[in-house]
Amino acid sequence: MSLGWTGRILRVDLTDGVSQCEDIPRQLLEEYLGGRGLGVRLMRDCFHLDPFDPAMPLIFAVGPLCGTSAPTAARLSVVSRSPLTGTIYDCSAGGRFAWRLKAAGLDALFITGRSATPVALVIGPDRADIIPAGHLWGSEIPATVSALQEHGSVAAIGPAGENGVLFANIMMGEGNSVGRGGLGAVMGAKGLKAVAVNGDRTTEIADPVLFDKARQDVMRLFRASPVVFGPLGIAEFGTPVLVDLMAQRRMAPTANFSKTYFAQSGNYSGPAIREACGAKKDGCYGCPIQCKKSDRDNRHLPEYETASHFGALNNVDDLRAIVTANNRCNELGMDTITAAATLSARGEIQGRFPTASEIPGLLEDTALRRGDGQLLALGSRRLAEQMGRPELSMSVKSLELPAYDPRGAYGMALAYCTSPRGGCHLRAYPISHEILRKPVPTDRFSFSGKARIISIAEDSNAAIDSLVACKFSFFGASLEEYAELLTAATGIGYSPQRLKEIGRRILLTERFYNCANGFSRPEDILPERFFCEAGSSGDGIDIHPIDRRRFEEELDKYYRIRGLNADGCFEDSAFLEKQP
Repeated sequence: MSLGWTGRILRVDLTDGVSQCEDIPRQLLEEYLGGRGLGVRLMRDCFHLDPFDPAMPLIFAVGPLCGTSAPTAARLSVVSRSPLTGTIYDCSAGGRFAWRLKAAGLDALFITGRSATPVALVIGPDRADIIPAGHLWGSEIPATVSALQEHGSVAAIGPAGENGVLFANIMMGEGNSVGRGGLGAVMGAKGLKAVAVNGDRTTEIADPVLFDKARQDVMRLFRASPVVFGPLGIAEFGTPVLVDLMAQRRMAPTANFSKTYFAQSGNYSGPAIREACGAKKDGCYGCPIQCKKSDRDNRHLPEYETASHFGALNNVDDLRAIVTANNRCNELGMDTITAAATLSARGEIQGRFPTASEIPGLLEDTALRRGDGQLLALGSRRLAEQMGRPELSMSVKSLELPAYDPRGAYGMALAYCTSPRGGCHLRAYPISHEILRKPVPTDRFSFSGKARIISIAEDSNAAIDSLVACKFSFFGASLEEYAELLTAATGIGYSPQRLKEIGRRILLTERFYNCANGFSRPEDILPERFFCEAGSSGDGIDIHPIDRRRFEEELDKYYRIRGLNADGCFEDSAFLEKQP
């Protein structure tokens, strides 16, 4: 198979130290695409296992557009079960690693087992080797990447992953992160320090003329989008351009979500970061948007979520401290959102948030699991429970909420709860509908119609995550253009509707796994704070507590749309057997 997909998966057993390349059934590729979808389908026989069970796979999967010139498609998803949440979990990351994995002739890498000693996996065009990595155990990300870069692109864990921090990341050599959910801890439990990959194959496409037309359409729509390439777009200032917008919307999570406005947030806005840090454009390999920003020393600067959570969420207004916290998380291999949110929960419980000067030391303690870091390494839910204040973990299904207060966007409130991952904005991503539109949308304070909007968006985004394309592309382009790119690449007819149907299958499969593992309606709920406390009103905007009755009504509607029962689970226990 050479059009779009390679049709090959590399299975590696670290316990026995063996690897074997196999064919992937064509139907699975056509019906699950790649990335998130393929990874989720490959989890069918093991989704019930404990995240740290040696038999639990860690799956790296690219998409059918990876290796082509399709915009923002040099990405992959990593799929497993999260040790932080217990949910089925996928994370997406861009960079050369994805491109080179595809060039090595692979659509997926399926890693199981546990090595008795630390190892690294080195993959080339025609072979895979498991090599000793004991000398790298304990090293931070930059040193690990430097030591292995002769073998190609590197994906590695830092001390956080080695020590089982429940929100440890897998970091790509170019600075991208497989963030959230703790898949770095799964990798660490396997004794796997890093994966290095290099390949020299090219990805052929079925219809170059149609492909070029579709690509030009995507680029034209990018250039026309004010969100992408406008004077205040993400290409210009990166995601921190949202800092000022969230302040204007009165939905910037502040002091562990006890408030929704932080007067000093302008200190770490997009323009402030560019002026103070000399921010220059950077981004994923081959991406035309270049939304990431790097400093004068080529280190990635904080994204919006990181800036806001190490800023307002912890009552910190010092940009330099925020940048330092971001750097330390990246070097140690930890998720910035959960790290900052866990510090914030601890701060409210103790009655004092950490000072800017204290944060780096606390992050290092967390990664090394020493002193206070023993508790911080567990994430906010377990920390708050052990400190006797479980209600102060601002999480859904144990995943800490990102930097959009749900009292300011009710579609986002619902999306946090229906997300298979837990408190994540990226499953439905209703940002365009509720936050970015001008004039300011008034229906952001209404649940009317949100169940249907969220279900459609979840289906679309499951397909996007399986292509694997960047969600920022869809601030300009649509599934129509990407369906045309996919059709041209593979020679198989795809329409936007077919992609949404594939996305629905993937989303429901994730839901089925979670239900089988004990998740149901009681887990599809926001922290109590959002139903009983108001946010920070001002500038003519009132931020009220969320109406619990209306939330529950819309959740009921969501379940009905999905074909679920009143508990959010499946009446049909044979759901999986009916899927490809």
